[in-house]
Amino acid sequence: MTTPSARARSTFVISLTPFDDEGNLDEDRLRAHFQRFREAGIGVYAAGSGSGEAYSLSPPELRHVLDVAVQELHGAVPVRAMGFEPRSAQQMIGFARLASEAGVDAVQVYSLDIGHAAHPTESEMHRYYHDVLSNIELPVVLSTHYSVGYLLPITLIKRLTGEFDNIIRVNVTSSDIGYLIDLLDVLDERVDVHVGGPVFALSALAVGATGYLSSEANIAPKLCQSLIDHYVAGNYGQVFEAYNRIIRLFNVNMRHNAVPSGRAQLEMLGRGVGPPRLPRLPITQKAALDELAGALQTLAIRDSELGGQQPVNSGR
Repeated sequence: MTTPSARARSTFVISLTPFDDEGNLDEDRLRAHFQRFREAGIGVYAAGSGSGEAYSLSPPELRHVLDVAVQELHGAVPVRAMGFEPRSAQQMIGFARLASEAGVDAVQVYSLDIGHAAHPTESEMHRYYHDVLSNIELPVVLSTHYSVGYLLPITLIKRLTGEFDNIIRVNVTSSDIGYLIDLLDVLDERVDVHVGGPVFALSALAVGATGYLSSEANIAPKLCQSLIDHYVAGNYGQVFEAYNRIIRLFNVNMRHNAVPSGRAQLEMLGRGVGPPRLPRLPITQKAALDELAGALQTLAIRDSELGGQQPVNSGR
């Protein structure tokens, strides 16, 4: 059984992908965005499915995002490739090859999405992972995420970590805290475990997980990293204060869809990453923009992240 102090603590941002007004990759904004993470000392997942809109990127675009991530972050903070839910082992292997060529530290392997809300059997899952992992030399992060309609059986995760020693981590995105506890209890301590999103960050740390992932760190990377730093230092009052701010930011942004919300708020902070890529649309309603701007003000995000630079402006 894993003790609460067995694993080192860390947090990662699931990076947004900057675009220009025509929907093309914006390299200057991409580099500037990554540089904020380097300054904050937070780990980075680039080209991710949700915040990163990786499903909308072509293979050359995916490779370019990963190349820039490595150029800006390698050696300063952990930099990993996240990708998106594949329909086949071949598709996942293709993304892993892009990640390997770019030189990232690790690649996430998503659960298989076979379409029509169907779920593969455990035997089919094992065949998928065997085919994928046999073709990846990079360190691997397994994802078990409710987005595909199922969580990986804990017996399967345990089996895979025994068969493939390059599995270094599992990212768990689920509201089932019992699943997380059961997984931690069977995994070797060499395998780190992060929870997806900040909601269960404190619970996860308490039961022995490594930390959490968030989209909120796109907006407030220093704040999100501070939760882990204060936890490690034993400053629990500051841990709770940081968590309170993060979860309130999460709550507001989820109300208006986290991806366009984050983009709108970065624009307000003077750190714009452009609009989302179609089919996603930017937020244009004044009431929503005012609420997002109000959250930045109330939670003192501008002061903590930018030292008071750049006034908040909800106008377009």
